[in-house]
Amino acid sequence: MLKRTHTCGQLRLSDAGKKVILAGWAHSYRDHGNLVFIDLRDKEGLTQLVFNPVTQPNVHKLAKTVRCEWVIAARGMIQPRSEGMENPKLPTGQIEVSVQQLEILNPSKTPPFEIDSAEKTSEELRLTARYIDLRRPKMYQKLRVRHRVAKIVRDYFDRLGFLEIETPFLAKSTPEGARDFLVPSRLHENCFYALPQSPQLFKQILMVGGVDKYFQIVRCFRDEDPRADRQAEFTQVDVEMSFVDSNDVIGVHENLIAKIWKQILDVDVKAPMRRLSYKEAMADYGTDRPDLRFDMKLKEISDIAKKSSFNVFTSAVEKGALVKGLCAPGEKYSRSDIENTLTAFVADYGAKGLAWTKVKKQDEKLSLAGGTAKFFSPDLQKKIIERFEAKDGDMILLVADKEKNANKALTPLRCKLAKDLKLYDQNCFEFVWVVDFPLFEANEDEKRYDSLHHPFTAPTQEDLDKLETDPANVCSQAYDIVVNGCEIGGGSIRIHDPKVQQKLFDLLNISKKQARRQFGFFLKALEYGAPPHGGIAIGLDRLIMLLTGTDNIRDVIAFPKTQRGQCLLTDAPSEVDAGQLEELNLRTQRHLHAIEQKKDDQK
Repeated sequence: MLKRTHTCGQLRLSDAGKKVILAGWAHSYRDHGNLVFIDLRDKEGLTQLVFNPVTQPNVHKLAKTVRCEWVIAARGMIQPRSEGMENPKLPTGQIEVSVQQLEILNPSKTPPFEIDSAEKTSEELRLTARYIDLRRPKMYQKLRVRHRVAKIVRDYFDRLGFLEIETPFLAKSTPEGARDFLVPSRLHENCFYALPQSPQLFKQILMVGGVDKYFQIVRCFRDEDPRADRQAEFTQVDVEMSFVDSNDVIGVHENLIAKIWKQILDVDVKAPMRRLSYKEAMADYGTDRPDLRFDMKLKEISDIAKKSSFNVFTSAVEKGALVKGLCAPGEKYSRSDIENTLTAFVADYGAKGLAWTKVKKQDEKLSLAGGTAKFFSPDLQKKIIERFEAKDGDMILLVADKEKNANKALTPLRCKLAKDLKLYDQNCFEFVWVVDFPLFEANEDEKRYDSLHHPFTAPTQEDLDKLETDPANVCSQAYDIVVNGCEIGGGSIRIHDPKVQQKLFDLLNISKKQARRQFGFFLKALEYGAPPHGGIAIGLDRLIMLLTGTDNIRDVIAFPKTQRGQCLLTDAPSEVDAGQLEELNLRTQRHLHAIEQKKDDQK
């Protein structure tokens, strides 16, 4: 077998005259009746091979049999391309290899789709034939970025004295917010392991065990409906540190993110990064994942709207709802666009309507015109314009609803408007830490509290007393890192005092018996000198999405699942035979039906 000496993206004009051996896939084939040209592709790029029937008739004859995606190797001489035949789009576009020996290493069936047109192919077909899809240069580049980021992470934490420690995949089922994937035990009848949603309890136990600084690039599993930016199995950079506060954890990870962005994109990220309280984020942007590449803050005008003559607003405020909205450059949108397109858009997010008006300048004064303007007196119009800091030509859009519902509709509307109006640079990255989260959120259906993050998140020291008197207003020591409206990581300082942990369980209606059954091993560990500790988990898949400019998480995972959690390549999940189920003491409905059918047949 011919053994390659160079890659297909390596050769340049300065290499002319060298003898080389290249190997790869036939990317394209062109028969000009005399000369045959094959573009040979490997992970590094393309090189043009040329076959001459005069100088190498047998090699030329063999080349005419080659088709796309055949694996071949070629020995030949590097020569400059003919004048006018250079390809400036390719790094190797000034040269070609005049082939003297050709070896067909493996022919290929006709692929289900062409490499160059893969993006126009259905994702279902690409995932089914992932071995073809992975040959695309763009896919290889994404996998290479993923590899480089993982190496940066490992080198960074190693220099800081962290230990990389693996935690178990077969663990105990504990309530962590999503459904567990369960694994039946063959040796322990009617008992199950759970695949970990995160290594949360294990990494805290490592801190109790004196490890001090831990990290891991780890697979996690959550049995929930996948989305464009979520998979049932995903990877996170998991970190825990002892004897730290939130500033320590944030500082370490700001520097890590800055290093990743510099080395991968050559983009300078400033540290320290901006911080925004949860309360500010929800008030100004309607979400704890704000996109700060553009301004356009949300503003509440309930105090103004209740004085208007617009019944929709006045009745909403009387019922305890609010009137909230945003202001954007409005020249792009006609009345029809607003009342049809934008109103339909917010309706998809639960809004009952979208009120609008525009700002016009007349006689050197700004006033409102169109839409709901007629329901506001000149004085109220002036206050609205001042509240939004609106300018001539701006458009004001308003929603009247409960705060949660209004934010749910206005947040995506804000992002849509910014994209439509090109209010930000696509290549810009705006990072922000969202801090000072509430410790609890009210569960109105069950008349109790739920943890906003998880039940091991520590309250702030100043709010410890409020656990007894005012739990709804207790702040946590939690923090999320957000970039361009995407949460890429989140963590907290943990509870290390067993008494505080028990108070939280009481507020969450987790009884002592239930706590011992679900978290007993962890609660025991806390009783043996747990240090103050905290950590964070950064979503590696989402990080790579941002770095490679894709909005689909399946693009950055070598073998992903579909929206329905299926692996189309391997046809998983799939049925297993009855013998395997018997070993595990399990029965499926189909299996039980087969047993009953067998009994009936024997009768």
